[in-house]
Amino acid sequence: MPTYREAAIVLRTYKLGEADRIVILLTRGRGKVRAVAKGVRRTKSRFGARLEPGMVVDVQCYEGRTLDTVTQADGLAAYGEMIARDYPAWTSAHVMLETCEQLTEEGQVAPQHFRLLAGGLAALAAGEHEPRMVLDSYLVRALAVAGWRASFVDCARCGMTGPHRAFHVPSGGAVCPVCRPPGSTAPAPETLALLGALLTGNWELADASQSRHRAEASGLVAAYLQWHLERGVRSLRHLERIR
Repeated sequence: MPTYREAAIVLRTYKLGEADRIVILLTRGRGKVRAVAKGVRRTKSRFGARLEPGMVVDVQCYEGRTLDTVTQADGLAAYGEMIARDYPAWTSAHVMLETCEQLTEEGQVAPQHFRLLAGGLAALAAGEHEPRMVLDSYLVRALAVAGWRASFVDCARCGMTGPHRAFHVPSGGAVCPVCRPPGSTAPAPETLALLGALLTGNWELADASQSRHRAEASGLVAAYLQWHLERGVRSLRHLERIR
């Protein structure tokens, strides 16, 4: 069987049989891959701990008809322990992983998603910014990479130069008074400015924002995410409990 070696991020795992585990990986050069890791649930497994969600690993696999098989896994970035110490960071990481799995397809190379997710996990582990803001920044960027870039300044419908006060999720973000449809919200200008900062990576502005604007921004990001994904993000429910 052909073998390959890739840098990968573990998105999700689930049990297979008595000792094996199926691992969903986002690889740098092959996109999303489903592979079986044999014997990793045994206590004497050589690399079971390295194949947990959120781990960044160097994996060697051989190709199979339906599932590839992991033959080796070496850790590249062990963010798990640092993220697990902080519950908001841990829940934010799981939302990132679940979202990435939904936004990527098997067999389609997704280098931007790989870099974005790796950067988001690193930011959570570093703890330099509030975890929910790191998550919101990841989500608006990941949706932009997927083709659903939100507008937080100019009108998402006609392109009229903003900033505008209204925000309409189905329309793609900020809308001008002429295009504003029924059901639009009117977030604070500071909230839209914060969302723009999270999209462009302006952390100086983001870190200086007030908690009420961060909360409002998170609500808009969650609504925008749920609108565009076919399935809801189950991990968000755990995140909402700590607000």
